[in-house]
Amino acid sequence: MSKKQPPSVGFVSLGCPKATVDSEQILTRLRADGYIVAPTYAGADLVVVNTCGFIDAAVEESLAAIGEALAENGRVIVTGCLGAKGSIVTDNHPQVLAVTGPHAAAEVMLAVHAHLPPPLGRTGDPRLDLVPPQGVRLTPEHFAYLKISEGCNHRCSFCVIPALRGDLVSRPLAEVMREAETLVDAGVRELLVISQDTSAYGVDLKHRTGFWNGRPMKTRLLELCQALGDLGVWVRLHYVYPYPSVDELIPLMAAGKILPYLDVPLQHANRRILKAMRRPADAEDNLARIESWRRLCPEITLRSTFITGFPGETEAEFEELLDFLEAAQLDRVGAFAYSPVDGAAANALPGALPEAVREERRARLMEFQEDISTRRLEAKIGRLIEVLVDEVDEEGALARSQGDAPEIDGLVYVTNGHQLEVGDLVQVRVTDCDVHDLIAVCAAGES
Repeated sequence: MSKKQPPSVGFVSLGCPKATVDSEQILTRLRADGYIVAPTYAGADLVVVNTCGFIDAAVEESLAAIGEALAENGRVIVTGCLGAKGSIVTDNHPQVLAVTGPHAAAEVMLAVHAHLPPPLGRTGDPRLDLVPPQGVRLTPEHFAYLKISEGCNHRCSFCVIPALRGDLVSRPLAEVMREAETLVDAGVRELLVISQDTSAYGVDLKHRTGFWNGRPMKTRLLELCQALGDLGVWVRLHYVYPYPSVDELIPLMAAGKILPYLDVPLQHANRRILKAMRRPADAEDNLARIESWRRLCPEITLRSTFITGFPGETEAEFEELLDFLEAAQLDRVGAFAYSPVDGAAANALPGALPEAVREERRARLMEFQEDISTRRLEAKIGRLIEVLVDEVDEEGALARSQGDAPEIDGLVYVTNGHQLEVGDLVQVRVTDCDVHDLIAVCAAGES
């Protein structure tokens, strides 16, 4: 008599790194409860779809993914940001089994248990060693996302994240550090610190004192980065608002404790547009702050994102944004043509621009920035830099420098890196570049 297979769950994960962490938490709980994760729709007893609902394109992608899962499997549970947007899921797909919002692992598990009971009624029996200490992850073994808080206290007029994920809720510092240490013990070489507003970490807790390794520490980004910097791995900060408190982090970067890298979503440069966006800083402050960061840490890499064609944006205001880019000399830039988001306050603003104008400005900005980014890469030719290896094949190694976050920034092609292994940290000499990427050779034996 053949042994009965455990119940199996298919999983589809969409959206940003914050959603990826939510997916990892659900998958870890599924494994702890004795479920197996099916690699195909056909092999699954039901399917969980973690959705994104930030902009119209993401909503359409999520609804399509739900439809595909229903067509291929028929039994679907929906979670994520789209689930928090009223009845949009059930209006389009009334046959789904259950719908939850984001950051809702417990609710998802209740729905899974209701429609697919765990083997022998198990729910997280710790005696069964089904899950590694670091949990189930969707990233490669050598890097991992470390989410330090959920939600956001800002009310940017183009954004509905607070409506979907709530106000800021920071994780206790000791809890974050335990997770980070567990990941490093499992072989992670790079921790990518993420949240909706990383620089606000601990504000909701009034920066209360916690304890780590027997010493008191404030629940604040500076103290967290100091502790993470002691783990001996790359620590990369994402989604950092340019508050004055961020200035305190730059000496840590200059000292090599955390990576000299900041992902700062500035969104625009014109003061009127920033006010209409309800952003917390103006362009003049940002330029002065960038200059001070570079004085303290000349190696710092700065990435940002901008919105073009915001309601009422004039051609002169867009040109001001281009002038800002020329003055700021940012290393990496992403741009999005403004897209009305259901429920966002900006939808009611006057002066909505045609889609063609919004997109033309986005394309013009990216072409303008290409020149700046290329010049900054060219300045690295001939230099020795440290890289983290992501892949190795017959053509060499694909790696990333300290200035390159996975999936959003560039790559370093190490042409003679055939002997390297994924996860290696090595010195290379840059020999060439293109618009986005560097070309290099291993520098073993060089001083």
